[in-house]
Amino acid sequence: MHFTLQKRNKTWMPAINLSIVGLMVYIMACPASSMDVLVHNRINVLNGTMVKIQCIFTSCYKVDVNKFAMNWTYQENTNETEEMFMTYKKGMMPMRTDRFSDRVQFVGNLEKNDLSITLSDVQLSDEGVYNCYVRNPPDRIQGHGIINMFVVTELPPPRDSTIAVAIGASVGGALALLILSMVVVKCIRRHKKQELISDEQKMEEEGKLDAEGGTEEGTKKAFLPEDV
Repeated sequence: MHFTLQKRNKTWMPAINLSIVGLMVYIMACPASSMDVLVHNRINVLNGTMVKIQCIFTSCYKVDVNKFAMNWTYQENTNETEEMFMTYKKGMMPMRTDRFSDRVQFVGNLEKNDLSITLSDVQLSDEGVYNCYVRNPPDRIQGHGIINMFVVTELPPPRDSTIAVAIGASVGGALALLILSMVVVKCIRRHKKQELISDEQKMEEEGKLDAEGGTEEGTKKAFLPEDV
C-alpha cells in the first residue's frame, strides 16, 4: 500500500501568535494558494468487509467552519462522471445514493484536518476511484486526493519466509566461508613471509660470522713469527 502526498505547495502550520513582522514572513513563506492532501493512492479491500478511506490535509490556515468546504466523489474509472456521496458546507452531509445507501460514514475530525470515511460491507461494484476535494479559504487552490480502490474476493496467501531464511542462511554461510578462507590464506602468506625473513636474517648473521672468522684468522697469520 502506497502512501502519497498530493500537494500544490509546501506548507507549514502556525503554532503561535505572530507579530506584524512575523506575519509578513509567514505570508511570504506560506502563500494563499497552498494546500497538501495526503491519501493512500491504492488500496486493496476484501469483499464484504469494512474499509477506512483516509484523506488528511494540511493548510496554512485554521479551518473556518463557515467557509470550509469538502466533497467526496466516486467514479467507476477516471473517464466516468463523478458521483458525489458526501459533502460539507457548514456541516457534514452524507448523501444517500443508490450505490452506497447508508454504508458510508464520516469518521474524520475537522480539528485535526482529517476527512476520512468508512465504507462498510464492501461490494465488488464499489471498486473504482474515490476523490477527496478540500477547500479551506483563504487557500485559493482546491486540494484533491485520489484513491484507487480494488476489491478482491480473497486475500493473497501470506509470504513463506522459510525460503528467504534458507537463502539468507546459505548466503551468510558462503560469505563466512569466503571470509574464513581469505583469513587463512592471509595468515599462511604472512607465516611464509616471516619464515623467509627469518631465513634471510639467519643467512646474513652466518655470513657476518664467517667474515669475522676470516678476518681474525688473517690477523693471526699476519702476526705469526717467521721461521728463522
